[in-house]
Amino acid sequence: RNDFGGRYIHYGIREHAMAAAMNGMAQHGGVIPYAGTFLVFADYMRPALRLSALMRQRVIQVLTHDSIGLGEDGPTHQPVETLASLRSIPNLNVFRPGDAVEVAECWEIAVSTENTPSVISLTRQGIPTLREDGSSENKCAKGAYIISKAEGDASVTIMATGSEVSVGVKAQELLAIDGIAANVVSMPCWELFDAQPAVYRASVLGEDTVKVAIEAAVSFGWEKYIGADGAFIGMSGFGASAPASDLFKHFGITAEAVAAAAKKQLQET
Repeated sequence: RNDFGGRYIHYGIREHAMAAAMNGMAQHGGVIPYAGTFLVFADYMRPALRLSALMRQRVIQVLTHDSIGLGEDGPTHQPVETLASLRSIPNLNVFRPGDAVEVAECWEIAVSTENTPSVISLTRQGIPTLREDGSSENKCAKGAYIISKAEGDASVTIMATGSEVSVGVKAQELLAIDGIAANVVSMPCWELFDAQPAVYRASVLGEDTVKVAIEAAVSFGWEKYIGADGAFIGMSGFGASAPASDLFKHFGITAEAVAAAAKKQLQET
């Protein structure tokens, strides 16, 4: 505590004080403050996080362990409702990147957005790298985009964020075996996507496709993308205590469940 020469502050378990201090640093200028803790502890940070948005400060919160995928810590630490609550705060960009490339893109957006704070929500469990096209375009800048395009005309649109994007890609493969073409849409930032022109949003979501959304959280908010008849694969309550892979199977957040939901929707239309 007597050494002020470093770049990092050890706050201990003081999430509210941490977020409040970061607001002060941002107001002072000269630094872009960021901090890290578990996503579920955003509840402790909320008053200061809300002030970041209200004061239009460039403050970045890197919030990890973002779903039931955190494993054996159990439902008290599993933030099933936290993403929805953060997305309801005006002037706050909530990012949930789906692989390492999206993490870098979301970080670039966060540090370059001067008047809006950011939450970058990250998984605990390992996830595959899906973006290997070598493109220099920051695709996350539009909030959502087709990360895996169907072969031919898509009849299904699978939407997902974070660790569930890879689940969507696996479901796409299962549907293709049955001759059903599906686009997979990664939606790392709803706020940026909602700010895009209607034509772009329609091109991503697909105007005449069956909609299925996947997120290891509650469904609140997804209805604006999937519509009243769309399917949601995620949580409807709190989780349980088990390894991540066991929990995803237990709660049916799997590629097989996504493919089955899409087929059911197609049969009903």
